[in-house]
Amino acid sequence: MSQVLLPFTIERIEDGDSLTARAGLPLVVETMRALGLGGSIREHVRVRRRASGYGEGVKIEWLVALQAAGGECVDDINVLRADGGLCRLLGGAPPSAEALRQFLYAFHDEALIEQAKQRRPAGQEAYIPEENAALRGLGQVNVDLVHRVAAQGKCTRATLDHDATIQESHKRQAQPHYKGGRGYQPSAIYWAEQDLVLADEYRDGNVPAAMNNLTLIRRGFAALPQTVTERYFRADSACYDERVLKWLADDDRDDGPKGRIGFTISADMTEPLRALCESVPETSWALLEEREDETVQTSEVEFTPGDWPKDAWPLRYLALRIRKKQGRLFASGFHTKYLAVVTNREGEVADLIRWHWEKAGTIELVHDVTKNELAAIVPPCGRFGANAAWYRLSLLTYNVLSAMKSLALPSSLSSARPKRLRFSVFAIAGRIVSHAGRLVLRVGAAAERIAGLIDARAKLAVLGQALGAS
Repeated sequence: MSQVLLPFTIERIEDGDSLTARAGLPLVVETMRALGLGGSIREHVRVRRRASGYGEGVKIEWLVALQAAGGECVDDINVLRADGGLCRLLGGAPPSAEALRQFLYAFHDEALIEQAKQRRPAGQEAYIPEENAALRGLGQVNVDLVHRVAAQGKCTRATLDHDATIQESHKRQAQPHYKGGRGYQPSAIYWAEQDLVLADEYRDGNVPAAMNNLTLIRRGFAALPQTVTERYFRADSACYDERVLKWLADDDRDDGPKGRIGFTISADMTEPLRALCESVPETSWALLEEREDETVQTSEVEFTPGDWPKDAWPLRYLALRIRKKQGRLFASGFHTKYLAVVTNREGEVADLIRWHWEKAGTIELVHDVTKNELAAIVPPCGRFGANAAWYRLSLLTYNVLSAMKSLALPSSLSSARPKRLRFSVFAIAGRIVSHAGRLVLRVGAAAERIAGLIDARAKLAVLGQALGAS
């Protein structure tokens, strides 16, 4: 054993509230408070049936802190409860796992599920239920966060990216999805310039990706602050829908912001569009990329979708031809594949295609982070509304961490994902002492210099004072 174990022993101490393994985690809660989210939660999220017990604000703070710390399920709150020093810094122990679970249940309304089922057209299985007041209120808390963060930089340009993702789940209530498993398929709208999620819509796994996306798109644009004057939109073929295209192309839309929205959307490769791409003369194809095993070329083709209004802004169709190099084939058995992007923007074809492809590094990255580094991948129960709240809380956590990076942390951490934030900022050992009636958190100088805790808290204090946070 002496050759295996290092030369120290472990002793348990009863006064664990003098130590914490997460000295940097309170920054998450302080960021929420500096942005005034407590007041927003009190105004918009009301689920308590009695005045005693933990308020909604405390529960949401702990749920966000839980996901930021790496917790994957409600029961992981017990790990934070065991960190006596952290509880002392945050003003008390967190609610129990059961209390948090009951809190999530308040976002579910079975009557709304039944109403959505009754509204389905005959023969249709999929439906999207309305949100109850608590869930809508949680969405408004996120919008308030977006506005307050954006106000610090006064950003005037907004590129909104739309995408859906799959949450695998083996719960009895989960529905089959298009990849063959079971689960849920939520969608989200992301503001690329600000690194913030604007809106989301929770959906069962069997809801087609192209079903009723305009509702969420409207909510995304409605969530933007009034300081935004340039608006853009990018999406995959799930948004290649006549209603979506007409809404985006209509500068005088009466249920959205006035003015131009420049967009690119991946087009469905219908038979007429494919035939048109195949008829493009060889000399009209221009090289876009030379990859290791394939060549990507572009060309613009003249194509009009459906009954496109004659007085509407004309659409451009940008065709892509991807050819495998000699001896290689796509999984379909062909050596050539055609894709297309529809846009109302002016500019060079290659530039617009590359701009469209940037979506892979924005909203798709958000899905990767929230599912693999926060807790979005694991729905907590079989109740649809509770799962929707848990997913929305993962997006709120993403936004809180984004705000913390842009407004408080050192520039060296500006692109840090949650995993790195835990390693560099949250998981710092600290000793807590009382001095002149005040708590003092003592941390190592080298670790504090990397995390910048002292400077970050000073910035958050100034921000909170400027916003009149409560």
